[in-house]
Amino acid sequence: MARIAGVNIPTQKRVEIALTYIFGIGRHPKAIVQKTGLSPSTRVSELSEQDVLKIRELIDGTYKV
Repeated sequence: MARIAGVNIPTQKRVEIALTYIFGIGRHPKAIVQKTGLSPSTRVSELSEQDVLKIRELIDGTYKV
């Protein structure tokens, strides 16, 4: 299970959909997925620790959550 910004995001959903569970990201997580270089169709369960770290750093540095 990935924990980003204090939220456990669902592991069986696509990254693009799972990021909408974080308050402050909203309905437009495509920018986060593009900036981290991930495929939008990747499932959260398929992410490596490095991928999760990239997402965390980007959200912590860019978004107010």
